Amino acid sequence: MRAVVLEEFGTPLVRREIDKPAVAPDQVLVRVVSSGVNPLDTKIRAGKAAHAKRTLPAVLGLDLAGVVEEVGADVRGFATGDEVFGMTGGVGDVQGSLAEYAAVDARLLAHKPRSLTHREAAALPLVVITAWEGLVDRAQVRAGQKVLIHGGAGGIGHVAVQIARARGAEVFATASLARLESVRRLGATPIDYTTTPADQYVAEHTGGEGFDVVFDTVGGAVLDASFTAVRTYTGHVVSALGWGTHSLAPLSFRGATYSGVFTLLPLLTGRGREHHGEIMGAAAALADAGALKPLVDPRHFTLTDVAAAHAAVESGDTDGKIVIDVG
Repeated sequence: MRAVVLEEFGTPLVRREIDKPAVAPDQVLVRVVSSGVNPLDTKIRAGKAAHAKRTLPAVLGLDLAGVVEEVGADVRGFATGDEVFGMTGGVGDVQGSLAEYAAVDARLLAHKPRSLTHREAAALPLVVITAWEGLVDRAQVRAGQKVLIHGGAGGIGHVAVQIARARGAEVFATASLARLESVRRLGATPIDYTTTPADQYVAEHTGGEGFDVVFDTVGGAVLDASFTAVRTYTGHVVSALGWGTHSLAPLSFRGATYSGVFTLLPLLTGRGREHHGEIMGAAAALADAGALKPLVDPRHFTLTDVAAAHAAVESGDTDGKIVIDVG
């Protein structure tokens, strides 16, 4: 099969003919139609993502959408011809989605939403799992709450806004001036983080009480600001990038709580993969109900120009998620 391979960190990806994978009893063989590109893919290629534990040579690509070609003997719930999607590889020693076929642990998959194209479905897995683990699993977002999403127009953020709204919360989201209208169209109250300090938007939107849930998708100083923006006693801060050194004093003085999200754990450890499949199923239901739709960059890339797709992601100049057309 055709694939794009990383042979050494920091070198260009190379197109190769490699063996089509055999299917284990708990796997399905997926003919990959679309592969979503995440910033993590570019960091792995550059050798700047030790936490991904990628072994080389490697086929990158965390997210896929495609069609089931073969079903392992122990797999239930999937059949040949089913359209599926999920976050299925690209880290550790698990083959990624930049190939014509992938042998996938069936626990990681769900049936593709009927209302989304393969390109749209491939844009969702990593970001929707991260947002779901933060907002639903950790913070238990619900109706009646005020939720602040940092980076509300970004890959994780724009999905997080939609999930929080679908659960009945009143949603606010920070963004740059150029992306405030995108946040507004998603149904959140936009906050220009470049001109509005935390104490000002906390006073304006919560009467100084703080937000019930603050979801940080940016890290660094934004996580520090999150600790000052959360509600006293009952507030909860979640971060997808809480990897630095931070003072917990502002959070502690509020008696609030904090959770971190590390979405790669099931792929790296094999534990909890069923839950990723469950999240994908829930996301598909939201999409088919009209409550979740990813933003996809209109440019089309294929296995012949993956380097250009990675360059687009690294530039930050994208209008939604970059997706590679594989099949």
